[in-house]
Amino acid sequence: MNSVLRKVSDFRLITLAVASALAIAAANAEARTNDARVKAHNSGATSVQRSRGADGAVDATRTNRNGGVTTVDRYKDGSGTTDAIITGPRGGATNVGRTRGADGVVDKAVTGPRGGVTTTDRTRGSDGLVDKTVTGPKGAVTTVDRARGADGTVDKTIVGPKGGTTTVDRSRGTDGVVDKTITGPKGQTSTVDRSRGADGVVDATVTGPKGNTSSIDRSRGADGAVDSTRTRANGSTTTVDRTRGVDGVTDKTVVGPKGGISTVDRSRGADGAIDSVIIGPRGGTTTVDRSLNADGTINRTVTQTPAPK
Repeated sequence: MNSVLRKVSDFRLITLAVASALAIAAANAEARTNDARVKAHNSGATSVQRSRGADGAVDATRTNRNGGVTTVDRYKDGSGTTDAIITGPRGGATNVGRTRGADGVVDKAVTGPRGGVTTTDRTRGSDGLVDKTVTGPKGAVTTVDRARGADGTVDKTIVGPKGGTTTVDRSRGTDGVVDKTITGPKGQTSTVDRSRGADGVVDATVTGPKGNTSSIDRSRGADGAVDSTRTRANGSTTTVDRTRGVDGVTDKTVVGPKGGISTVDRSRGADGAIDSVIIGPRGGTTTVDRSLNADGTINRTVTQTPAPK
């Protein structure tokens, strides 16, 4: 977790995260799905079995395609927060302990399988916003300080473990949508400019620290589903065409920058859970089978079938 926090303070990765929301995620949709979260050319099945305990906390058993099992045992403590013990396929255990402070915010201590401890200390400021200090197992500290501007939007200052500072300055436009400017520890800036179209959906233009620009243009169809066209800095485009079925779920067709086509076909089962079949641009298939348990939790089995050779 400490390495993740160091990445947060790296402005280049923050900028990449912003740009990927408009570009990279769409490109990846050609070859993988967020439901499956596995590569289409690999075969096998993964599953998640959930159950709700007497205290209301949800446990989970995750089985990967190699048969490895990870268990998540959650339980509520006396303060009403939920702790967890996560045991990996090799037996290593991670403990997550949460405590609620006098101001109502929840702190957290995570003890890894090797004994390293990462703590997250949250505090609520006089403006009602929650700041936090994260201390890694080796003592490195990252702080996040939030402040509310005159227009009601929330700005943020992140100070990383090496002292580098990244600021996120948000502002609300006349159409009500929120723009932002991200300034990294070396002074580089990225901007996200949003605008609301006549149909109510929000478009965006992202300009990176080197002046490269990506954009996303959304439009609402007659069935209420939102289509989009993403244009990257190099001019390549990805289109997402969504359609709403008679059962209310939304299917989509993604055409990538090289013309590859991926489809996502969703259907609602008799128990109300939504299944899906994803066919990648090379013909690989991912099926996601969900089932609703009596306690309200949802199980999931993901099966990968590689593309024909």
